[in-house]
Amino acid sequence: MVVPQINFSDDQAEAFDAVAEILRSSGIDLEDNLLTPLSDGQSSVAAVIGKAGSGKTLLLAQLYHALRETNMKIVSGDYEARSKKNQRTLAILAPTNKAASVLRNRGVPATTIHRILYTPMYDPEYEKIAEWLTGGAARPEVQGVTEVALDRAYKFYLSNASIPGALAAAGLRGSDFITGWKRREDPLDVGFVDESSMLDAKQLEDLQEIFPTLILFGDPAQLAPVTQSGMMVFDDLPERRRLLLNRVHRQTQDNPILDLAHALGDPEIEFSDFERMVEDAAREDERVLIGQRVQSDLMARSPVLVWRNATRIRLIQAFRGAFGAPLEELLPGEPLVCDGIELPVKHRKKRLDLEARGLIKGAQVLYLGPGRKPGFSRLHVIGAEQPQLSAASIVKIEMPNEEEPFIPFAARMGATFLHGAAVTIHKAQGSQWDTVQVFAPDIYAAARMNRTESGIQLWKRLAYVAITRAENRLIWVVRNRLARPTAKLTVSDLVDTPDNFELTIEPVEE
Repeated sequence: MVVPQINFSDDQAEAFDAVAEILRSSGIDLEDNLLTPLSDGQSSVAAVIGKAGSGKTLLLAQLYHALRETNMKIVSGDYEARSKKNQRTLAILAPTNKAASVLRNRGVPATTIHRILYTPMYDPEYEKIAEWLTGGAARPEVQGVTEVALDRAYKFYLSNASIPGALAAAGLRGSDFITGWKRREDPLDVGFVDESSMLDAKQLEDLQEIFPTLILFGDPAQLAPVTQSGMMVFDDLPERRRLLLNRVHRQTQDNPILDLAHALGDPEIEFSDFERMVEDAAREDERVLIGQRVQSDLMARSPVLVWRNATRIRLIQAFRGAFGAPLEELLPGEPLVCDGIELPVKHRKKRLDLEARGLIKGAQVLYLGPGRKPGFSRLHVIGAEQPQLSAASIVKIEMPNEEEPFIPFAARMGATFLHGAAVTIHKAQGSQWDTVQVFAPDIYAAARMNRTESGIQLWKRLAYVAITRAENRLIWVVRNRLARPTAKLTVSDLVDTPDNFELTIEPVEE
């Protein structure tokens, strides 16, 4: 197998070759860029497994580029052109919007699992534009859309490859061209799934129904889903289908954050030893800091990562108090986390609308302001491909020592939200931020409990997941204090972005 022109490590090259062989057995030859029709009955699952810095994302990206050279159709989730008979397809998935956006920022056209399970239905008139942009039809004439608007759509699509974004550039709203969503009926072909340590058995089963060839990319040191009893979906795969990667120093530039993460693999290390290592790293490298206080300014865009719910609630209340947020309403710029959709079964279509536009459970959201109708909120969904929308919302502000949350305002039904200035480390999986604050007293509390998960001390798993959420800077907060903010909350950098556009979810009729 000819490895792409990149300085792979030995285990990366072996993993590339192993995946290439799996693809070859399904009729996809990366060496000669040849495709044969998909055969019925073939099914294959494999996993590329490695800790942070082992090059999983680099390998995924190189496999994507190699498959693109074979002229496989890339399924993005925002629009699916009519497939030719026997056409081979590839979809690159992640469990969360944020995880998908990390891949997109690296040039890999990833989408969420939900956007593959449910596909958009386009208005036939505007679908002509989508077919033209994807190369399936000639330039159309569409009533109400000028030639100048079509030119804008074409220019946008060339640089972003997003059909909804291109149609928005032509002056159309999402409610104009997307008429609804439906459960995928036809299977696809090859699926790559990043952050697969977050998958549970049911999600894997759903994906196997769609993809005959499924390649999982996951980190065995992260926290397993609660329903998995400490196990991850790739743990039960045969050894030959588990492709192990080690850390590649030359590709991670001896990052001190990754040094700390890998130090947690030492079974002899205790919490006090690890904290001294963090202090040593902070003295030697500006990318690691010891924080005497939680920085409230950072909490609006990068939540503090904690273990205990009680800590999370106390920090959220401190954040709101520091910014002078009134109890009965939200300030523009306050962060939220989607906690699910509260709709009865008969309103399944409305649920799909909300979830397909990014409001899946765990989605990170910024509050932009009240909507035009009572109970509606204007929102920015972090990491979503078209992030701004207006939706019926139920916002819950949890209070210390209170069983029931305070609800400052709410629609009767819609998307439910918790405050997001602080989140648990479990919920942070799959996300990354430029700067991350880790609340060390919570990690210490977990260490004192001496709990283990799949043979590894829980505090080590928590610390590993928390610090590897940091892309460039880690703040290890050692004291239970909050610094005063240096500026007011703002959303001016979001609402003025020209490529964003608002999608309105209409109220549910009872």
